[in-house]
Order: sequence, then C-alpha cells, then structure tokens
Amino acid sequence: MTTEPPPGSGQQPPDDDPFRKHPPPGGPGSEGSGSPGPGSPGSGSPYGGGPAGGGDPYGGGGPYGGGGPYGGGPPGGGPFGGGGPYGGAPQGPSDPLAGMPPLADSARRTLARVIDMILVGIVVVLLTWPFGVNEYNVDGNDVNVGNGFVQSAVAAVLYIAYDTLLTARTGQTLGKRLLHMRVADLSDGSTPSVQTSLMRAAVLWLPFAFCCACVWTVIAGGWSYFDRPYKQGLHDKAARTVVVSTG
Repeated sequence: MTTEPPPGSGQQPPDDDPFRKHPPPGGPGSEGSGSPGPGSPGSGSPYGGGPAGGGDPYGGGGPYGGGGPYGGGPPGGGPFGGGGPYGGAPQGPSDPLAGMPPLADSARRTLARVIDMILVGIVVVLLTWPFGVNEYNVDGNDVNVGNGFVQSAVAAVLYIAYDTLLTARTGQTLGKRLLHMRVADLSDGSTPSVQTSLMRAAVLWLPFAFCCACVWTVIAGGWSYFDRPYKQGLHDKAARTVVVSTG
C-alpha cells in the first residue's frame, strides 16, 4: 500500500514561496491536532469507514463496507460514500481563499492605484517633456494631438512594465507595499507568475493609456467594490488573482 496521502487530503508540497497559502493548523490529520488522519493507526479503514478487518479490504460490513463504495455512509453521500471526500462529515464547496490572509479593502486598493499612477505618471512626463511630446499642443486656434499617441505608448509601456515586474517579484507595487496589500494567485495564494502578472497589467493599463484613461480605471478597478465573493477587479478576473491584506 502506498504511503502517499490520498488526493484532496489537503497536504501541500513544500514550497519556497512564503506567500503560498497553507491549511489552517489543528485540522483533521494535522500534527498535534489530537485526531488521527485518514489511514492512521486506530482510525479504522483508510477511507474513514468501519473498523479495519470488518470483512472486506476497506473495513466495511458488506462487499464495499456498509453501503458506500469505500466504507462510508450510504451511496451518494460523497465521492467515496461518506459525507465528506473521505467518509467524514459533510463539507461545503472548496474555498480558494482558505488559508490566505483576508481580502484587501477596495478603498485601500483604489488609493494604492492612485499612488502608482502618480509615480509612473511623473516618470512619463520626465521622459517625454524634453522631446516636446505632450498630449495636446495648443497653437493659436489649432490643437495638435499628433504627439498624443507617442506619449500614450510610452505610458502604456512604463505602466505595464512597472506593474508586471513588481507584481511577479513580490506581489506588491509601491502603492500596495505602502498600504500593506499584495496580489495573490487565486488558486493557491502564491505570488503570480510573470505571465499572469503581464496579463493582469495589460488588461488594466492598455485601455487606460490609449483610449479610456480614467474611465477604464474606474470600471476595471471599481468592479472590486461590487464583486462577490473575491472582490476582484476586471483585471483580476482576467488573470485569476485576488488582492489580500498583509497587515
């Protein structure tokens, strides 16, 4: 019999990412919890059925152990015959946020985004001003918007690079670091990969730079005020990320 934990047991492989979520301590089968996990000595069958050796390989009284295919309760009570996945108590849908810090407040997220916009905006102006690249040039009664695209392209590159590199490195832009938040992968709480960070940044900043400016920022970022249950902006939904509090 293999010694590896059955699939879905909640045990996570070791990981160097300090932000990766972990199951809460004291759960069933955890060290020091006081209750044996599935397959431990004295726990009956390896899937939570009746006493071991009860007439079949899984410890039940019938051909599959008391009505369930692996020694649990009546068929249909769970994927292995019990109320839970291994014959335990009934369990609700898996929560991707279990083991993660609480979700960040949307108002703080907005303030962090404003800080990031100001910081990167200053760099955009400093880079484009010496070359006479402005969004609008007014000469008498004529308004020239020809150079606006150049400035928008510079802004898009800088905003996306800034957001992608910092998010992939630590999950935090400068604004998020100041306000004690970070971006986390929804599936496991880890720091997003470069690909995920790039997708998230592109969805947020490309429309902002080229066409919709603050309108898109309000729509994409403001979505988190109404989204349930994960308070995701549209860029979070595209990248499957959430923003959580770090303090």
